[in-house]
Formats: sequence, C-alpha cells, structure tokens
Amino acid sequence: MSQSTNKSLKRPTSETNMVKSLANGVSHSPRKVSEVAALVRNRTVADALVILSHTPRRSATAVIKAIASAKANAEHNHNLKPDTLRIVEITVTAGPRIKRFRPAAHGRALPFQRKTSHIRVIVTGDERQMKKAAVSSDAKAVSAVKTASAKDTTKKKPSVKKESK
Repeated sequence: MSQSTNKSLKRPTSETNMVKSLANGVSHSPRKVSEVAALVRNRTVADALVILSHTPRRSATAVIKAIASAKANAEHNHNLKPDTLRIVEITVTAGPRIKRFRPAAHGRALPFQRKTSHIRVIVTGDERQMKKAAVSSDAKAVSAVKTASAKDTTKKKPSVKKESK
C-alpha cells in the first residue's frame, strides 16, 4: 500500500502548541475502537464530544475519555483556548493481548485472546493571551495609606521634659 501524497492529511510539524493524550491498555478491540475514532478525526473537540456522546458503541466512552483528557491538558497545562481546540491526529494501535482459555466439548480447552488497544489523541489550538495584572483603586488607596503611615513613624517629634517641683 503506497502512502498518500495529499498534504492536507499530513500532521503539521511546525506547530508548537500541540498537546498529546494517551489512553493505554483500553480493553476494547483495536478494530472496533478505530471505527469510532474515524468518526471524529479532523474535527473540533466540541463537535467530537457531541458526536461520540450519541454514538451507540461501547468503545465510544474510551475515545471520549481520551479526547477529554487532551482537552484538559491543553487548557490547564499548555494555556490554550478551549473553543479553538481541534483534533489533529487520533490513532488507535494494538496493545498487549491477554491469552485465555475457554471450555469446550469433551473436556477440551480452546484458546482465545482478549485484545487491548492504545488510543493517542493530538489536539491543537490558539494560545490564550496573558492578562496584565490590573491595580484596582482599592489597592492604590491601601498603598497610599501604608506610605503615609510609614512617613509618620519616621518623623519623631523631640520630646520636651517637664521639670517637676
């Protein structure tokens, strides 16, 4: 199978505001999870969460958790705007397989494997502008009172001693 030459599908490499989230060892088959992940590929995070909340597949909850984790990482750790978040890449790979046996007729045991998968979500968005610390009028008044009281304590009047008779 040859690689696609369409540049719009390739992942942008120069962006610095890309945030990653991993969900490792999800106990769903990778084929079933990748079908659900294909529904939300290249969409905004808000649209993806709405689509997945109405998807009647068991693996949709695992994909929702991975996308919500990426959204939380972007907002809290990387200071990105939550409204501008977009899914750049969502991949599902096979995880470790757990080997088990199922009872069969005539006392036999037939082997089967419980498949797991890894979900990797990469989101990108616009960075928030840092707010400048505004000094309120109350803070100005408090600082003026502090400087005035500091000046009063530094100027001491000379004490006059009265003589007692």
